Amino acid sequence: MALRSIMNYQADDILRKKARSVDNVNSRIRSLLEDMAETMYHADGAGLAAPQVGILRRLVVLDIGEGLIKLINPVIVEADGEQQEAEGCLSIPGIYGEVKRPEKVTVKALDENGKPLVLEGTGLLARALCHEIDHLDGILFIDKAIPGSLINQNDLSEVKII
Repeated sequence: MALRSIMNYQADDILRKKARSVDNVNSRIRSLLEDMAETMYHADGAGLAAPQVGILRRLVVLDIGEGLIKLINPVIVEADGEQQEAEGCLSIPGIYGEVKRPEKVTVKALDENGKPLVLEGTGLLARALCHEIDHLDGILFIDKAIPGSLINQNDLSEVKII
């Protein structure tokens, strides 16, 4: 396992690109998922998508305190309800903002062995799934933040993102 560098939204345009599907789940993909998990934990994050470590592949790791989840080619197939909470991102350090997300989502994906899985998430897990899957399509939480809600934690000023 190895720590990877986390891309920064101000310096790395890869975060705005759409990730490619994984066609073959092999040892390289499993190793990358392990590296992503180690990087996420080291950065004290709850989720990380492959584009955030400079890899344009549809891979996500998550841990909201209930154990590590590894997803390959995740797709939201159902979304219900609504929640609004503050979000942050390892690729956008110090910036937080209110984002509306579904209260419940159903995701289809492959596990690290290439086996199909269906995952249902509510609350924080639903939010984390949506946030990380957005990364796979080049979408950042700041794109969905409620206008006027973005705050720079370092100086508590309102952030204008254009």
